Amino acid sequence: MLVILGRAVSLVVLTRNCSLFCKRSAIRRCRVFVSGLLSVGVLLMTFEAGTQEMCTAGHEHDEEEETLQSLRVAAQVPVSWRAPQQAFREARAQKGEDDNLRIKLLAINDFHGQLSTGRLVSSRPVGGAAVLAAYLNAAQAGMEDRTFIVHAGDHVGATPPASALLQDEPSISFLNLLANKHCTYRRPNDQKCNLVGTLGNHEFDEGKDELLRLLDGGNHPTGPFLENPYRGAKFPYVCANAVRTADQEPLIDPYVVKKIKGVQIAFIGAVLRQTPTIVTPTGVAGITFLDEAEAINRYVAQLKANGVRTIVVLIHQGGRQTTYQGPTQIGASVVNGPDIQDIVTRLDDEVDVVVSGHAHSFTNALLKNQNGKEILLTQAFSASTAYADIKLEIDHKSRDVVAKSASIITTFADIAPGLTPDPKVAQLVTQAEQTVAPLVNEVIGQAAIDIVQAENSAGESTLGNLIADSQRAAVQADFAFMNPGGIRTDILAGEVTWGELFAVQPFGNSLVKMNLTGQQVYDLLNQQWAPPQQFPRILKTSGLTYPWDNNRPVNDRIVEVRKGDIPLDRGATYSVVVNSFIAAGGDNFTVLLQGTNQVGGPVDLDALVDYIESLPQPFTAAIEGRITRLN
Repeated sequence: MLVILGRAVSLVVLTRNCSLFCKRSAIRRCRVFVSGLLSVGVLLMTFEAGTQEMCTAGHEHDEEEETLQSLRVAAQVPVSWRAPQQAFREARAQKGEDDNLRIKLLAINDFHGQLSTGRLVSSRPVGGAAVLAAYLNAAQAGMEDRTFIVHAGDHVGATPPASALLQDEPSISFLNLLANKHCTYRRPNDQKCNLVGTLGNHEFDEGKDELLRLLDGGNHPTGPFLENPYRGAKFPYVCANAVRTADQEPLIDPYVVKKIKGVQIAFIGAVLRQTPTIVTPTGVAGITFLDEAEAINRYVAQLKANGVRTIVVLIHQGGRQTTYQGPTQIGASVVNGPDIQDIVTRLDDEVDVVVSGHAHSFTNALLKNQNGKEILLTQAFSASTAYADIKLEIDHKSRDVVAKSASIITTFADIAPGLTPDPKVAQLVTQAEQTVAPLVNEVIGQAAIDIVQAENSAGESTLGNLIADSQRAAVQADFAFMNPGGIRTDILAGEVTWGELFAVQPFGNSLVKMNLTGQQVYDLLNQQWAPPQQFPRILKTSGLTYPWDNNRPVNDRIVEVRKGDIPLDRGATYSVVVNSFIAAGGDNFTVLLQGTNQVGGPVDLDALVDYIESLPQPFTAAIEGRITRLN
């Protein structure tokens, strides 16, 4: 029997013959829940990347876009390409002389630990690991020996409690259940292993040591969780452009080569080179992120020298594709995402397919590289709600791709094959959910209204105000600043559970109190627009008010900052509180690196829970005019 002491609540959870004690909510940094045991080891290094990250085309996560069924329908329209000589080959095939190898790639991206069900697309149930597995199983039926399941990063990190509180180990275990008999812990790189993944920025949430533990195995210091000992991934991860700064060698294998019926197929991985700008510096300490296309092409040259002609890139970078109906549009003009366009443009002609991610949207298009070679580019929304069904035909003699097509399939749970979730995966999910249930289901308060992250034209939001107030109250600072990307979902009217608040702030950032001068407060607020920001990031505030003028230069838009009715004294010193992500310069708020007398505080989620419990019930929040916009 394991007894877990929560602040005023005791949770009793059956587990191994041991007794450990900890504070209920101190798991945010490591996001650990050991069969009900919450770790007290909260460290400042935790960050939020997707919290903070937004891709060049907009927010990393666009819930409204993801749930548009019209977009999902458009995504299913296949993209196809055939080599000019393929018509001749097809005529030969009709005579029984076909020598093409047909294979499938089933691709996901940005899974973000979405083990559980509950997501909706146009009011229809969609996704969850067991439903996704059912679709993947059905898609490869009859072609199991010629199908590879691949993912384009952010499989872990920014995850719901059933994964996050178990250090994301169940999300890796989920993929292990999809592995074939050739994938083993001893030989994950076997040429016939049917799984390959790459790194996203969220894989660096807790630094390279934890990343490598998650892949290679070994119990977490506060584990074990569902598996003892935890053995890691039984399939390979690859990444070509994340290298150790000390020796410039890849952090993990840059590529892996598979073989089907004598034909070699290479998978090269890459993560967006901007990862250091959206991850707490401690999360990427000792790692250099190289230009994606240059790193990929370097290994393409090696592969070509070894006779490999079929090459697939898995990359955690991407864009969005314009919504449309009818025949699939072809060409770069349909993809909104300059970074991924630039990367594809510069890729070697030998690259056939790019499986992308990061934007949480869909892409299904043929983009030309600088030599006119058409490269198939896909992205399948996020969080278990879709997959890319990619078909390749490879000429046995040339070993090159002669035909390729793709379709993005939504994993609806109310039609086959979603009606029969994979039983082994469902069992894993149930075990994870039951383990974390005592904490997740605890009611913290009662919301009188929906309290949402949506901003008004000035950038103020009701949920942002609530969170900023909770952080200022937690450390008794003059001002609080909360980055908008760290607010991940709304608080809906009615009972509010710990699990729902975790979904709002899932990243375990600790609070940091520091001193800034009045001038530095002005400078910080101007950094909401100033380069290198690619789009405005309006901080949510508590303790101050200000107007900003959209007609003024981006580095001088703040008109006046007031504390109450009194203008800030630019030479005076004020106490401020922020989370550890932006305290380390995340989201390009580098002014915070100049803060003095820095002191660590509680975890952001703890502060929010405590604050809501302290409010009169039912509680509420409102737009108060803390931020106003001129012009």
